[in-house]
Formats: sequence, structure tokens, C-alpha cells
Amino acid sequence: MKKTMKKAALILIAAAMLMMSFAGCAERDYTTVRLNEVTRSVFYAPQYVALNLGFFEEEGLKIDITSGQGADKVMTAVLSGQADIGFSGPEAAIYVYNEGREDYAVVFAQLTKRDGSFLVGRKPEPDFKWENLKGKTIIGGRKGGVPEMTLEYVLKKNNLIPGVDVYIDTSVQFALMAGAFTGGQGDYVTLFEPVASTVEKEGKGYIITSIGKESGEIPYTAYYASKSYIEKNKDIIQKFTNAIYKGQKWVETHTPEEIADVIKPSFPDSDKETLITVAKRYKETDVWNKDPILKKESLDLLQEVMSMAGELKKEAPYEKIVTTEFAEKAMENFEN
Repeated sequence: MKKTMKKAALILIAAAMLMMSFAGCAERDYTTVRLNEVTRSVFYAPQYVALNLGFFEEEGLKIDITSGQGADKVMTAVLSGQADIGFSGPEAAIYVYNEGREDYAVVFAQLTKRDGSFLVGRKPEPDFKWENLKGKTIIGGRKGGVPEMTLEYVLKKNNLIPGVDVYIDTSVQFALMAGAFTGGQGDYVTLFEPVASTVEKEGKGYIITSIGKESGEIPYTAYYASKSYIEKNKDIIQKFTNAIYKGQKWVETHTPEEIADVIKPSFPDSDKETLITVAKRYKETDVWNKDPILKKESLDLLQEVMSMAGELKKEAPYEKIVTTEFAEKAMENFEN
């Protein structure tokens, strides 16, 4: 009896060691990808779905994620080799290409197709009209960034001239905008979620309207890497895009409640009720791309917005700074 028990114990130990060995091998097989995201926001829910449901692991990737807090900082990390992949507004890639850099950034996947920010004011305005902003100050983000340029675009569409009819304060760093507003600066501020809902929940501001609903479709946030990195790591870029597309498809077919459950680990300081509200708001605004392809007409609109903001003197050629190779293959892989 003792021999039988001893033999069984040895078999269990051997099995456990074998499993640990396999786990170790599996761990070694993962390729780590350093991703620098512009900020942490529910606006990027498909990405957090891909992270939390293991879509990247399915592709053999481990994601080391950091927040750059600004598209310029994200691009700096990519070009300096501190990050493999950048995630921000694709305007950063346009600027870099126009600087004449040889190893410029190339966009390979788009995640969002509208502005994800909301105009937040100091009092409720159920009958809000854009003319209400005349003579007011809006904390609008970094000059030359997509959030600020899209705000300018929307104001001009509504016959308000920035600097004449309304003042946009671009002196506040992206991560500090909510704090500046709740501290008394400005009449309005543009905020992403869940920050906007948190400010409202705390009674320190009120969500007035969606900037994205007014601006129309625009390639707001996308993934990019240096041309050299993509050329040397096509397999990694493909696997990364596959995972992002799985995240996009999952978000498209699931409820705000289900989305909130899955992304909660990425937002430990936000309660589930807030995450559900935000996910529902973004679904209703139709902010998420159904696939990772950045279309030429979308880039053309972005460059028009940049030109109107006085930030673009020369358009960057679509075929140089965008590749759809990986997005198309991801969609093909998913169907098969």
C-alpha cells in the first residue's frame, strides 16, 4: 500500500514538473512587445478587451504597455527605440514624415474613427447650442494634437472662430486638463472617458455634448511603428493586428455591460456602473472602427482638419505613411 502511494505521489510530482516545464517553455515562446499608448481611456476598449481576454497571448505576444500622455511623447518613444509600437493620433506620423526623416513611422492599424472626447461645462445645458461658447474659454489640449484640431474643426463648422469668438487654452498638459478645470481654470474642457464621467459624478462638471458626434468620422487613434521595425518584424506586426481585430469584433457584438466586465481590470479606479455608462455612450456615438483598415479618404479628412488648424503645410502621401497589408490579412485570417 505504501509503495503504491509512494509511486502515485512520484507520478504526480513528475506530472507537475512536466507541466511546469511546459509552462516555462510556453512563457519563453512569448514575444514581448513594448506598446506606448497615448493615454488610458475606455475610448480604446477594443485594445483592453484584446489584452484581458488573452487575444495577444493567443498570437504568442506579451504586451508591455505604458502611457505616454501625448502623441508627441508616444512618437518620441517609438523613434528613439524605447517603444516598438505607438498608439495615438496618426497626425504624429504625418508630422514625422514631413520632417524628412528617413526612418519615419508607418500606420498599420486604426482603432477609433471619431473624436472620443466630450465637452464638459460648469453647469447643465440641456438645450446646448454651440453659440453658447461665444466669449468663453475651453481647455482644449496640446496645440497641433488631434483633440485640439478636431475641436477647432467643430467650432468652425458651427461658425465660431477660435481666437476670435472663443478662446482655446492649449497651455495645459493632456493629463492635467481635468485637474485644471476642476481647480477653476476655463469655462469648459474637453475630456475623454472615464475622466469626463468621473468629473460629472463628483459634481465638478457636466457633460454637455460629444465632440465626435459633431466632427464626423476621422482616423482618431491608430497603431504605428518605425518603417525599419515593420520591415524587420512583419510577423509581430501581423500577430498584433490579428489581436486588435479580434478585440474590435468582440466589442462590436457585445453589450456595454459585457464590455465593462472585461475591461474592468484595466480601470481599477473606476466602478462598474461608470464603465457601463461610458461604454454605452461610446457605442451610441459609434466611435470604434469595425476593422483595422485606415482608408485614404479618412486620412484625407484628417489632413484637411490639420490644414484648417494651420498645422499642416504639405500633405503626406497615403501610400507612404499607411499600410493596409496587415489589417487585410487579419480580416482574412479571422474569416478563415
